[in-house]
Amino acid sequence: MVWSVHVVSISSLKGGVGKTSVTLGLASAALAAGIPTLVIDLDPHADASTGLGVRANGKQPIGQMLKNARRARLQDQVVASAWQSKAAEKKSRTRIPVLDVAVGDAYTGIYDRPDLRTRDLRRLSQLLSRTSGYQLVLIDCPPSLNGLTRMAWSASDQLVLVAEPSLFSVAGTERTQRALELFRREFAPSLGPVRVVANRVRKDSAEHTFRLGEMRQMFGDSMVKPEIPEHPEWQQIQGAAYSVHQWPSKATAPMLAQFDALLKEVLSAAGPNNT
Repeated sequence: MVWSVHVVSISSLKGGVGKTSVTLGLASAALAAGIPTLVIDLDPHADASTGLGVRANGKQPIGQMLKNARRARLQDQVVASAWQSKAAEKKSRTRIPVLDVAVGDAYTGIYDRPDLRTRDLRRLSQLLSRTSGYQLVLIDCPPSLNGLTRMAWSASDQLVLVAEPSLFSVAGTERTQRALELFRREFAPSLGPVRVVANRVRKDSAEHTFRLGEMRQMFGDSMVKPEIPEHPEWQQIQGAAYSVHQWPSKATAPMLAQFDALLKEVLSAAGPNNT
């Protein structure tokens, strides 16, 4: 198969909406599909790294690589996700799935400020320009519109905005879209499509039903189907550092289908060589 790398930023303005959960769900679906994937944990809290079961273990975390962006080789410093070995047990030895992680660390916080210089916005792009072998790169951004998020946007060809169907989250997503359009015009005119994912949806909530209708009206074709429902086992899965596709429970089957469909939607925007 011939492909070009597809770089996707997963962002939100408001914390606590499940941005990292969506990143991990997409990574899980990619691993299950055998798509060579790199997760870059750009959030200083490094929750994605924890969920993927990795530590730096002598490798440079992403903050140090950004500091040395001109010389650092990202591929030399990534760590194989703990999920990968579990997936390999179910695959032929001739086709071991790839899910690597650029490990997050608090040091990235030095770049998470509103006055980041234009040349600093290109640091992640520099690292990725010397990286090959992946079909998909997922960047887990911090819940802000400061330097790290804009650095990720500069390196990406698609954005996924995560929102809960609640007043503050929807308003935050609208503000993010406005900020994104300004950023696109000034720094990233070739940036591709934006997708809005409704996460942690409760079908039995009248408030969620109302806000979902509001989101569909506000964001139109940018809204992605399927919406991701709240699931009672999700916190347990993440706490155990498991891929949702590897979790031994039939109750998660609908969630697997939803993340598989979301991955397909994300890849479809990348063109025919990435699907």
